[in-house]
Amino acid sequence: MPEFMLLLYAPEVEGAQERERWAALPVWEEITESLRKSGTLVANGPLHPSSSATTVRVRGDETVLTDGPFATTKEMLAGFYLLDCADLDEALRHAARLPTARYGSVEVRPLRRSAP
Repeated sequence: MPEFMLLLYAPEVEGAQERERWAALPVWEEITESLRKSGTLVANGPLHPSSSATTVRVRGDETVLTDGPFATTKEMLAGFYLLDCADLDEALRHAARLPTARYGSVEVRPLRRSAP
């Protein structure tokens, strides 16, 4: 079966909005466990804030390191799910279940296993 990467994007928040998101933890745990039990979940995980990122670029013989994400955006990459699904439609159904889809976005991409 093909694998799909679900990339979770959300605005960085603090205070009450951050506590509201953490309050949804039982929903996350329920969804994750259901994906695990069905054999769909390959891997998943949250990411630290984008301020902890280091971006690496190699130009010619020079390696350039930049603190922070590649681009300044309103939404950060907050986490991911790697799913083994029958098809794109199944991956999209799972993406819509994730709480991030309600306040951010979930990008769904098939994994490429070989060169084009």
